[in-house]
Amino acid sequence: MTVRNLDRLFQPRSVALIGASRRDGSVGQLVARNLAAGGFAGPLHAVHPEADEIEGLPVARSVAALPQAPDLAVLCTPADTVPGLVAELAARGTKAAVVISAGFGEGEDAAGAARRQAMLQAAKPHLLRIQGPNCVGLLVPGIGLDASFSHIAPAAGEIAFVTQSGAMVTSMLDWTAARGIGFSHIVSLGDMADVDFGDLLDYLAADPKARSILLYVEAVTQPRKFMSALRAAARSKRVIVIKGGRHAESAKAATSHTGALAGSDAVYDAAFRRAGALRVFSLEELFDAAETLASRRSVAGDRLAILTNGGGLGVLATDALIDQGGRLAELTPETLAALNACLPPTWSHGNPVDIIGDAGPERYDAALTALLADRASDAILAMNCPVAIADSGAVAETVAATATGARRPVFTAWLGEGSARPARRTFAAAGIPTYDSPERAVRAFLHLVRYRRGQELLMETPPSLPEDFQPERGLAEALLSKALAEGREWLSESEAKAVLAAYGIPVVATREVADIEEAAAGAAEIGYPVALKILSPDITHKSDVGGVQLDLQDEAQLRRRGAAMLTRVGELAPQARIEGFTLQRMCRRPGALELILGMTEDPQFGPVLLFGAGGTAVEVLGDKALALPPLNLALARATMAETRIHRLLEGYRDTPAADLEAIALCLVRLSQLTADLAEVAEIDVNPLLVDAAGAIALDARMRVRRAVRPGTARLAIRPYPRELERRAVLQDGSEVLLRPIRPEDEPGLRSAFRKLTPRDVRFRFFNVMGELSHELAARLTQIDYDREMALIAQAAERQDDIWGVVRLAADPDGEAAEFAIVVRSDRQDLGLGRLLMQALLDYARGRGIGRLWGSVMRENTGMRDLAVALGFTLEDSPDSGQTLRATLELRPPTR
Repeated sequence: MTVRNLDRLFQPRSVALIGASRRDGSVGQLVARNLAAGGFAGPLHAVHPEADEIEGLPVARSVAALPQAPDLAVLCTPADTVPGLVAELAARGTKAAVVISAGFGEGEDAAGAARRQAMLQAAKPHLLRIQGPNCVGLLVPGIGLDASFSHIAPAAGEIAFVTQSGAMVTSMLDWTAARGIGFSHIVSLGDMADVDFGDLLDYLAADPKARSILLYVEAVTQPRKFMSALRAAARSKRVIVIKGGRHAESAKAATSHTGALAGSDAVYDAAFRRAGALRVFSLEELFDAAETLASRRSVAGDRLAILTNGGGLGVLATDALIDQGGRLAELTPETLAALNACLPPTWSHGNPVDIIGDAGPERYDAALTALLADRASDAILAMNCPVAIADSGAVAETVAATATGARRPVFTAWLGEGSARPARRTFAAAGIPTYDSPERAVRAFLHLVRYRRGQELLMETPPSLPEDFQPERGLAEALLSKALAEGREWLSESEAKAVLAAYGIPVVATREVADIEEAAAGAAEIGYPVALKILSPDITHKSDVGGVQLDLQDEAQLRRRGAAMLTRVGELAPQARIEGFTLQRMCRRPGALELILGMTEDPQFGPVLLFGAGGTAVEVLGDKALALPPLNLALARATMAETRIHRLLEGYRDTPAADLEAIALCLVRLSQLTADLAEVAEIDVNPLLVDAAGAIALDARMRVRRAVRPGTARLAIRPYPRELERRAVLQDGSEVLLRPIRPEDEPGLRSAFRKLTPRDVRFRFFNVMGELSHELAARLTQIDYDREMALIAQAAERQDDIWGVVRLAADPDGEAAEFAIVVRSDRQDLGLGRLLMQALLDYARGRGIGRLWGSVMRENTGMRDLAVALGFTLEDSPDSGQTLRATLELRPPTR
């Protein structure tokens, strides 16, 4: 990931258009016209071999003839000319280019792909950044830069829009022009030969001009980079995503239930949710969400109170709320009493609060005031349909005045056209979200709900596991190696269960038997009733060919049904190799529910975990949720809550709740198995039987293949880097464990902060803080290991006893990283600071970071001495006279 030289793309001092044209309607003419009309303050030039002026732009005959090297070049010349022009521009000092031209490998064209590679090779030695090719261009309205062939010039605003589709740029601008929506940036990425989503998310996350980021995504090319950048951006900006191509057929044939259920769009949905981005499904919804989130309102939950002057409106709003997963608030007795006191006897006496069609400003004010005082709701939707006996405009003014400054958000929906326009202007002026239908207003409320849930997951600090857990990894690896050595793609059922058991997932003991005789002998040992299943490396769905017989009560029944099974399997799968049967004692769990757990590899995002309703009808039910590993318990629980069966798992009528913790543990351990065992390509655990007594896997399948990289390398999100853990001894003989920080360290970090003196707090945070808040502690412990690192020193045998922390935050290029360190006041002068800093230096060198720097207060003599001893140079800080900048070059800087 890199933002290097993207400032030349978005804040150029000069621009040149290569391929300007005088031909009416040509791309070269349209781009020249837009550049000239945009109002860009810096020098603008066009390149044309003959003309003296094009659309008011001065013209140079060639790149060499330009009076200066432009910061930004815009190319719309024939594809064959682009690599040479990029080389020429780069050599002159240009650092960014927008390549509008097509013909660089679209549709797997070999000649185009060669041009693409030549273009990139020409740019790379000079670090010239390329947006495109095959794109509409770039617009930065705030500086008057319109380097595109768009037919509309947008207003300046605070929304950044990044899209793969050029058609989306023009459609978006056409849609927003009449609505007065402005943009900070509009970027058409095209084929993403160089600059991609990850780069732009990193750049825009740091740009204060963009308060919200809208993405139109068709495909992701570098998933770990994308996820890392998206998660970082979503912490500081509202990121809203619309995904194109939701219903495209998967290119991979499904060989398991998991593979069939984990369609590509569902995987993208899981990725966006994991990153804290809000996903929407239409242009209208995209901008509704942007407007709602930009208001900076928040909600505590999903309970909505509805206020209306029409019963039908309340019904429509309720339907929309329930359909989209929200809840009607249950009004408290105090609120009902307050409403009874101010409303006519014919009001609805419940939520939705129908205050009758003749309601005027006073009645709306009284009802809204009562609802705002009710803590049983998280937001209020006030609606109005026009009637002849009440002034909608006056009602709107009253609602706006009552809602302004309220602690809970108020949404409004004023129906109608001409009569509703003044009301909508009133709400807009007051900063109150307003919509033209109940459905849109409800959807806006639920945008806030979903956004809050995503942000909470980003800020969660749960334990990864509630216990120390060490899998029998060697046993699992031996089973995988055996299957691969024998040339098998699928493990047998008993082997698959043994691998799951090695990772702590409870399984029903299973025997492999060669024939009916062995099955009968085995059943006599383990006791009836038993289950008998066909054993074949060629049959993945045993039930589909009659290969499963359950609840066999005695030997006679086992022999009879076993023989019938062989006959039926022979008819339905005549080519399958039959190696015998698997035998297990029936698991008696009356009232238990059947679930499915699984893992499959997505072409873009790598391993994906599946949870849902299981059994033989799993694909018909389609009740599932996907999640990207690695998981902790909180993420596992959130994944489970996405499904319909979760409500049954919570208990209903006289059925007690299932052991949700046991199910979550199974998901977390499946996640660890996925990260550890790169040879595992696909897993089905179906059914996983669950009830109040726990969870147990009755059947399992596992597909394997030769690994080409470590298991952790294939994950879209880098897991906890256990390899960085090491032990050391301090000067007083105490043993310390150095390791990367984990989300569950939040309580320990806050406890360690309380043991810092005010002086040490000021040395670390450069101001006085009485307490480390949950939000800041969560941010400091919930880190993305792909772009930052924090190493803690703890008492060797006590995880919650943190003695010191050293932290590194690298820029997206990896050229430089900032460090910070704090050692608990009662553990200083033991060599712990040097130990932490040396560990950080080793890590930074291993990452290839070029320079390490940090701010040190002038009076912090201990840190100053340590920095000098480690080879840092100290200079006056450009930001403050009270601090010095400590810098250490770890490798020669790049150009």
